[in-house]
Amino acid sequence: MSVAAIVPAYNEEQTVGLVVEVLLASSIIDEVIVVSDGSTDNTVEVASRYPIQVIALEENVGKGGAMKAGANQATSDVLLFVDADLVGLQCKHLEALLEPVLSGQTEMSIGVFSEGRVSTDLAQKIAPSLSGQRAVRKTLFDAVPKLESSRFGVEMALTHYAEHRGVEVVKVPLPNLSQITKEEKRGFIPGLQARMEMYRDIVKSMLTDHEDE
Repeated sequence: MSVAAIVPAYNEEQTVGLVVEVLLASSIIDEVIVVSDGSTDNTVEVASRYPIQVIALEENVGKGGAMKAGANQATSDVLLFVDADLVGLQCKHLEALLEPVLSGQTEMSIGVFSEGRVSTDLAQKIAPSLSGQRAVRKTLFDAVPKLESSRFGVEMALTHYAEHRGVEVVKVPLPNLSQITKEEKRGFIPGLQARMEMYRDIVKSMLTDHEDE
């Protein structure tokens, strides 16, 4: 099976290049797609330095919409989603995350940080379903409704949809991998506001999922 790595990015000029370099170094990834979600910094310019596909959305549509835009352009059987602000990403992380899907064990796997930073490790241990690092069969991803409007609720929507269709989602430890927090990137108050907006999207996604049951 072929693999497309999709990187949704909003103002991630400092780290997106490092993430792309690891993706390009992996022998099991066939295509790399960076989706700039209405970025106002140099995310598009940095990503465009590499031999990959770059999608520059003019307006910010949210993470769900960015992931959907990337998936629409992908031609591979399996989609690998990784965040653009990862710190410590290595090829072994990608291989571990993809193995359960490529081997046919499951249609979706979720990466869970471990042995990294306390703040990011704890958050994922409490709510692993919110992890942005995951591999999923494209047929399953394409079948999930309303992803383009789910914004930061996209991970919850994906996990919920898979589990309700009998897919045993495999959780994969990703040691020594972490990401930059919103508070670190934007400053404490703006970062906290962005985090509250993220939680709002997640709760909205949860409520929508229950209504659809």
